[in-house]
Order: sequence, then structure tokens, then C-alpha cells
Amino acid sequence: MNKEKKIKLILGFGYLLIVSIFLWIFFSNFSFQDFSSYDLIKQNRDTLEELKNSNIFLSSIIFLLGTIIWVLLLGFGSPIFLVGGFIFGKWLGTLLIVFGLSIGATFLYMFANYFLKDLVEEKFASRFGSLTEKFKKNEFIFFLIYRFIGGIPFFISNVLPTLFNVKVRNFFLGSLIGMAPQLFVGASLGAGLNKILEENSEVPSLLELVLTPDIYLPIIGMIILVLIGFLLRKKFYRN
Repeated sequence: MNKEKKIKLILGFGYLLIVSIFLWIFFSNFSFQDFSSYDLIKQNRDTLEELKNSNIFLSSIIFLLGTIIWVLLLGFGSPIFLVGGFIFGKWLGTLLIVFGLSIGATFLYMFANYFLKDLVEEKFASRFGSLTEKFKKNEFIFFLIYRFIGGIPFFISNVLPTLFNVKVRNFFLGSLIGMAPQLFVGASLGAGLNKILEENSEVPSLLELVLTPDIYLPIIGMIILVLIGFLLRKKFYRN
């Protein structure tokens, strides 16, 4: 084993160790009850609201850095758009989420491009290698479409472009623009949940939730985006 491979192996192991420690700390400090008790959620919501209002700039920076670290360590962004919208509202929340996820995903892509490229090619080249020619035609446009339609777990979608040697600039800008629509919808849903907690001392019924415009409008938007993504995906991934 040459020196370069040894360095990559050590750094790759270090990355996995950091992820494991992060997960252990996270699940040691949070239980399922923290996410399932309405009273606890409402109490935490009030605490977060006070912290945010005390210094909105500092709160935004902390959330942005936290999002970058979250994506870099865990590779998925599903809870982030809800949390961002829940804390900061749909407009500022969307801005922070989009930049945080895009920066974190770009760092993860750079890491994978250097340390995991051989592994990615071994696992995914046979399935997604046909997209190489599409990316060569117009890398930015096709990566933009790739980001918009989704359909691939976030971690894999961040490392998969190592197959196509996507430029870092195109990766970042394509992520920023391509993910914005669905992240805005997700942030709007998070903001809607925050509003419900603010206006209701008791947990509302499922019917009341569904009939609330702040909830059903983002859900409708999400369904529309999923349908559009499904139709585009069939054409995009076709050989």
C-alpha cells in the first residue's frame, strides 16, 4: 500500500470515527420523548424563539454552521428544512437552509472526490455511468436538473457526481438553485408547524392540522414537486 492510499485510509477512518462520536453524543442527549411530547416540543419552541430573538444574527450564523456540519458528518438534510423553517420562518429559514445544505454538500463532495472516488465508481458506475455523456454536454444545466428532480438519498446524491467530475463551482451553484424550490416548501411547512404551536396550547387534531392553510399548502406544493420530479426523473435517468 503506497503512502497516498495510507493517508486516505487514515483520514477516511478518522471521518467515520467523528461521525460515530457525533451520533453517540446526539442520541445520548436526546430521546424519542423529546420529539413526541407536545408539551416538550412547545416548551423547546418557546426557548428557541427566545434565543433567536435575543440575537437573530448570531442565531442565524450558528444554525448555518450547524447545518454545514450536520450535512458533512451525516450526509442527509431531511430534518434540516423543517427545523430551519420552524425556527426562522419560511423566508430567512429557506435562505439559511439552502446555503447551509449547499455548502455542506459541496464540502462532502470535495471530500468524496478525493477519498471515496474509487469506491463510488465501484458501487455506482454501472448504474449511473450512462449519465456521463449528458453531463459532458452541459455540466451546469444537467447538474441543476439532477439536483431539482432528486430521487436519490441525499448522501449518495452528494458523492455520486464524482463519477462525472463535476466542477466544484457548478456543484455549489447547481445545488443552491436546484434544491431551492423543495427547500422553500419544506421551510414553509416548518414555519406552519411553529405557528400552530404558538396558537394552540393543546395538541390539535389531525383534521385541524390538515385543514390549516399553513400546513396543507406546503403539502400540496410538495406533492406537485414530487410529481414533476418523478416525470423528469424518468426522462433524465433513461439511457
